[in-house]
Amino acid sequence: MISLLATISTAFGCGVMPAGQMSSRTFTVSSFTLPVAMAYTEMNDVSAQVPGIATSKGGAQAFVQRLVMQTVFDVLENQARSALIPDATIANILNQVEVKASYEPLQCQRFTRNPLMDNDDDMISRCIIIDNTVTGICSKSMKTVKCMQQGEAEITPVPANHTSISGTLTTTDIIMASWSRTM
Repeated sequence: MISLLATISTAFGCGVMPAGQMSSRTFTVSSFTLPVAMAYTEMNDVSAQVPGIATSKGGAQAFVQRLVMQTVFDVLENQARSALIPDATIANILNQVEVKASYEPLQCQRFTRNPLMDNDDDMISRCIIIDNTVTGICSKSMKTVKCMQQGEAEITPVPANHTSISGTLTTTDIIMASWSRTM
């Protein structure tokens, strides 16, 4: 996930312009695997059994916001350090950057860690979790159908809207206004 976010072209938000103006660029990152921290449940028994899963939609969105913001800051800091920019200047640059991420978390009412061994009789859809990653969803169509990869159970990939983050990178260009394009 972090390696995908690191490919965000943060330099586009840092172009040369008159002092005091803002520059905004949008970005989208998609088709990543879904860590449990980016899913949520409001069921106490699930959150107790799945460490790291968010306990609310807002909690999952806050996790994504922090992850994206930290990743953008890391990329900018690495680029600035490789250009031998002093730490004080880097800190000023990072204070000029605002990152807003938009993400639709996946709600997991129930979960299973081993879809071949699922013996529950309820008809509730479940998130399939392997190694702290949500790998799919099992939607049981009948009480007697087990969540298996063969048979009548329906195992589907995580929907694309839950594996996509969009956002905006905005800079207020005070320090960067005097930079040349090669900086």
